[in-house]
Amino acid sequence: MSAAAPPLMELRRVSKRFGERAGMADRLAQALGARAPAGPVRALDDVSLSVGAREVVGLVGESGCGKSTLGRIVARVIDPTEGERYWKGEPYARYESREARPERLAVQMIFQDPFASLNPRMRVADIVGEAPVVHGLVPRADRDAYVAEILGRVGMDASLLRRFPHQFSGGQRSRIGIARALAVQPRFLVCDEAVAALDVSVQAQVLNLFVRLREELGLTYLFISHDLSVVRHLSDRVVVMYLGRVVETAPARTLFAAPRHPYTQALLAELPRMDLRRRDYVPIRGEIPSPLAPPPGCHFHPRCPHAFERCRHEAPALRALDDGHLSACHLNETP
Repeated sequence: MSAAAPPLMELRRVSKRFGERAGMADRLAQALGARAPAGPVRALDDVSLSVGAREVVGLVGESGCGKSTLGRIVARVIDPTEGERYWKGEPYARYESREARPERLAVQMIFQDPFASLNPRMRVADIVGEAPVVHGLVPRADRDAYVAEILGRVGMDASLLRRFPHQFSGGQRSRIGIARALAVQPRFLVCDEAVAALDVSVQAQVLNLFVRLREELGLTYLFISHDLSVVRHLSDRVVVMYLGRVVETAPARTLFAAPRHPYTQALLAELPRMDLRRRDYVPIRGEIPSPLAPPPGCHFHPRCPHAFERCRHEAPALRALDDGHLSACHLNETP
């Protein structure tokens, strides 16, 4: 990414809380004697993130850490409670006009479940072709030819246009989901566990497809996954999240060679390695805390083997360590 150019996509101090206001049904239930809701779920807590043009950023962390929520905010599926989103250096709100439609379509999302995310009552021609027709990218009369071209790009035959989702394998449905995202000519894809539901051999095929599409179309990816091996294969830079916060970010090569946050170190310790054939499996101790009541200070301190008193009371800032490497840990601060 050029030093003079703004990031293609940027989040600045974004937070997301769910269930802050009791709805009418909740208020009625409370009036009838039901227990009040436990409080807001703090899905994201002051997260900043930038992605440069044609960059692949891997977003990793345990289930419940806020990865999918962050991806949906980037794709504008949901709005943040606090913070700002920027596209090419401008606030997202600048692109709400009709004339800015290409920019509004520039970020698309590929969802985790390749079956649940496809309408079972629609044929492939409609699933892939509906959005480009509605947005005026292709005339309705040319829809089928356009969809056939997009299907060919993801490795599927045009003869499948009239089939329904249940007539395809998981890998084929995954390709249909990718084709649907590509049909509106995006520049940025948010891939939310896009290969998690696939067999390992099919995962490799779809990952290679992502690599090829990036080269052919100049795409940018935010690739969300709990599988560090997948992220290592695909990403230029890796962002690690824990309980709604970014705890470490670095170029992929640097992060996998020398992680600096205890949580990242624990995750990488269990990656399969050819030089360590015999070892005991030692999981991260404890359970991930509830986002309804996250721990004070560093969210990871109840599970961290290096925690000390300061960790229990003061949240560490995300600090620059060296070239492109940032970590939110008191242990990395210069005395």
